[in-house]
Amino acid sequence: MSDTVQSFMTNSGQKAADLEHRRKINFNIGRYNAVVPQGKQQFDNVSLARERAKNIKWRAIETLDQQLEEFERQFSKRGGKVLWAENAQQAIDEIIKICIEKNCKTLVKSKSMVTEEIHLNDAMEKQGIESIETDLGEYIQQLDGEAPYHIVTPAMHKSKEDVARLFAEKLGTAPNLTPEQLTLVARNILREKYVQAEIGVTGANFIISDIGAVAVTENEGNARLSCAFPKTHIVIVGIEKMIPSMSDLALFWPLLSTFGTGQKITVYNTLITGPRQQNETDGPEEMYVILLDNGRTNILKNPKQRESLYCIRCGACLNACPVYKNIGGHAYGATYSGPIGSVITPHLQGMESFKHLSFASSLCGNCTEVCAVKINLHELLLDNRHESVEEGLTTFTERMAWKAWKIASLRRSMMNLGNGNMKNKIVNGLFKDWQKNRGDLHFSQKTFNEMWKERFKK
Repeated sequence: MSDTVQSFMTNSGQKAADLEHRRKINFNIGRYNAVVPQGKQQFDNVSLARERAKNIKWRAIETLDQQLEEFERQFSKRGGKVLWAENAQQAIDEIIKICIEKNCKTLVKSKSMVTEEIHLNDAMEKQGIESIETDLGEYIQQLDGEAPYHIVTPAMHKSKEDVARLFAEKLGTAPNLTPEQLTLVARNILREKYVQAEIGVTGANFIISDIGAVAVTENEGNARLSCAFPKTHIVIVGIEKMIPSMSDLALFWPLLSTFGTGQKITVYNTLITGPRQQNETDGPEEMYVILLDNGRTNILKNPKQRESLYCIRCGACLNACPVYKNIGGHAYGATYSGPIGSVITPHLQGMESFKHLSFASSLCGNCTEVCAVKINLHELLLDNRHESVEEGLTTFTERMAWKAWKIASLRRSMMNLGNGNMKNKIVNGLFKDWQKNRGDLHFSQKTFNEMWKERFKK
């Protein structure tokens, strides 16, 4: 058993048994479930809106090479610089190069899953650069030395009491502060960092090819501050975040906010088209967009899995998934958790190391049912399982067990052998790994075939 599998089995087992942990995440998911139906009311036909969004993403992904080139052409017209990174190390190298050039000591960054993917904070720390998370949830996680727990809500697993204790331990505040007071403490600390920072880093919810713009949506305003105060702004974005036209935002912004947080629209929605122009009074002097591949073209070249690139990172599938609700985000051991993480991680980080995530699913289809862009997630999970078998990533014991099952299944006489107690003893005695997380199997004393023959002897 590989280290990643062993880690997943250990962590998921611990979290599933931690009732307090499960209470916290299900409480927060319950609040999400209460507001999403209200947000959906803004759509005359929410199913049609999702279908249209899927078609737009289909067009963007099917013509991705053209869309990316058009984005670069339009963005460069206004003095922006586009950098292409095939992998995480290339992206880090480009950022370090910019930091050295700007003599950067402090870097502020807004919430961005792609920066977690390339481990930006660790890389900056090795360079002696202070990298500060400015999203409140991300800031809490950074203080606690943890990765984000959820795509949209990084500290979903923490209660207000947990955060108060953390602030008291790390920042020396009183241990009984209210959420409002805790927010003000973080605000006062972070506001100083914005003016100190030489470089601001953000991700992007969408990149728009026809006008060469970056679209950022948020609720705290920290992304705007991260790209407005520092003299240099760096955007790191996966190439799949492309949409063809600015007019598409009229659909995607409300769709993302409704399925992400239940809002009709998020508080701050920003279009950034380049560095500060001659007639403008604020904004960065220089702006870079790093277009990151990092395994996405592996998905792009796969006709079936390509659909997963439509994802707009709303997190709805995580909130709907019974597995995620029981084990939480950190147990997955990957940047992207939940159903969408289980689909894309084996292709981004290697099937051999992460194929087990696609098996950690009930295949109930709830993820597909709630997806904002109608990705067939449960079918893609099944396809991942098929690919792992086709690539020979199964043990000898597993292959032999399925072979024996196939032989027996095709022969009625063998299926009828050893009914009841004998089958119970064999299955429940031999398959110890199966039994670790499941109850005993109880076979009937007679098969349906035998009962049918007894009933209709004549």
